This record gives sequence, C-alpha cells and structure tokens, in this order.
Amino acid sequence: MSDDVEECKCKPGLPAWLATFADLMSLMMCFFVLLLSFSEMDVLKYKQIAGSMRAAFGVQNQLQVKDIPKGTSIIAQEFSPGRPEPTPLNEVRQFTTDQTRSTLDVQCAPGRVVNPPEEQNEENNPQASAQQDSQQQSQEDREAQQQTEETAINVASALNAEIAKGSIEVETQEQKIIIRVKEQGSFESGSAAMNYAFVPIMAKIRDVLLGVRGRISIEGHTDNVPIHTALFQSNWALSTARALSVAEELFADGRLDQRRFSVVGYADTHPLAPNNTSANRAANRRVEIVIHQGKDLQSDEPLVTPPPTTNEAVPLAPQEIF
Repeated sequence: MSDDVEECKCKPGLPAWLATFADLMSLMMCFFVLLLSFSEMDVLKYKQIAGSMRAAFGVQNQLQVKDIPKGTSIIAQEFSPGRPEPTPLNEVRQFTTDQTRSTLDVQCAPGRVVNPPEEQNEENNPQASAQQDSQQQSQEDREAQQQTEETAINVASALNAEIAKGSIEVETQEQKIIIRVKEQGSFESGSAAMNYAFVPIMAKIRDVLLGVRGRISIEGHTDNVPIHTALFQSNWALSTARALSVAEELFADGRLDQRRFSVVGYADTHPLAPNNTSANRAANRRVEIVIHQGKDLQSDEPLVTPPPTTNEAVPLAPQEIF
C-alpha cells in the first residue's frame, strides 16, 4: 500500500467488553427461559402473588368490568322528603267509651238492688276471700305474738332478782307466758307445803299477775320417781297438791279473781328433760304458772258463769284433801 493513501476517519465502535456482556445476557436469558419451560405453573399461587404485587405497587385492586356503568343521580343527591302538614277534618273518626258510666246506668236502674263491690268479689272468688282471711289471721297472730313477748319482758323485769337467784324462770311459748317455780327453795322433797322463805317471792308474782290480762293455769309436775306415802299415794297427788298450794298462796290477800285460774297436776307426764340424771329430775320437779294470751283469752271474765250457791265455801289445806 502506498504511503500516500489517507486513512478513513470512522466513528469509534462499541467497546470490546460490550460483546462479552451481550453474550452473557443472552446466556442468562436462555437460562431463565429453560427454567420457565421446565417449571409447573400453579394458577392459584400465581394469582395470590399477582394480587399481592398489585396491592404493593398501588395497582387498583377492584376492577369490575362486567358491571354496567352507572351515572350520578341528581335526584338521589338533591332529593329530601318534605314534612307533611296535618289536614284538619270536620268529623270525628273515633271516640272513647266510658265503661263505668254504662255499668252504673245498668246497676242503678229503678228497682235494681246493687251489692257492694267487696261482697261481689268475695262471692265470685272464694279463693281470694280465703287468702285474704288467712293473711289477716296471720297478721293478727303476729301482733298477738309480739304483744305476748312484750308482756313477758315486763314480767321478767319485775322478777329480775328472783330470776338471777335461780328461784324462778320466765319464758314464752307461742302466746303463753310461763312463770316456772322450781322445787329448790319452794318445797321440801316429797312435800306440798310451801317453804316460808318462798312466800315473799309468791307475793311479787301475785303483784305481777294483777297487771297481766289472760287466763291463768297453775300446773304441777314431778319426776318419774314413784312416791307412796300416807299423804300422797302417787306423783299425781303430789303434783296436784303443790299446784294447789301455789294457788292458795296467790289467793291469800283476795285481790286476784279466782275465776281466771285453773289448777291441774300432770305428775311425770310432761318432763322438761329426760329423767336420766339427778339434775334433769330436779328440773322436772316444778310448778308452772301459765298465762294464756290471745284475743279470746285476755278477758278477765270467766269462761263459764258459775251457778248461784247459798253455801259458803270452806277453805281446805292440801293436807286435808289428800
């Protein structure tokens, strides 16, 4: 070649490394194409991945292409219901019936006898009447029980010293007040004669009974130890004689109405405790002054009017009876 030929000034080509890079990219593409061709497509997983990608890159996640396009309704946006105005009418469509007036008109007709509402209710509903009577009776019983307890408290307060010494006891049973006289201090063993030292206590009991209304029964009791003496053939005679001795001491000054009283002996038939120990037998030997309270028993009048008699009563001591 001649040295006189001028060299062509061409544009520089791509760098040499680009050819290697292009070959490398072609190989990588072929590699991924082969991987894709050998893989199995899971449609469900693909949709899940596609959905997560849409949510991640802000793609619209709801696209309803099957719905009919809807425009904006001016009526739906601007419409508001109007307030109805009441229309007055000149006629009355409804009225109220006075049931009481019609009932009074029927019941108060001339010649018609009208019963009080209470009597009609009791005749038509005997069960309600019985229930009302039962409730009234229960209320009366509660009031009577409360009155009995208050009276017993007053009696116990008046005999507080004797109760503290253990000579007597006071208790209530339903509508009864019981003043219990123990044998110790009041009677000697096997005797119905009251000890002289116990007479002042009987005087205090007499004063208490003067202020208490109700029927009074004096009840004698013994233990189950048999007795057979010249005066007392059995415990029945001993219990009755002791009750009579208490009654005579209460009637000593004549202030108490004897028609309110009754005297009875129970022997060993009503023990307070089993007669298995000496202490229990001592508790069973007693005389009880029982005051019967209640609406029908608080009157001082006798239950039966005694017949007139011309013979004077002769006072007898317990020793003269037995």
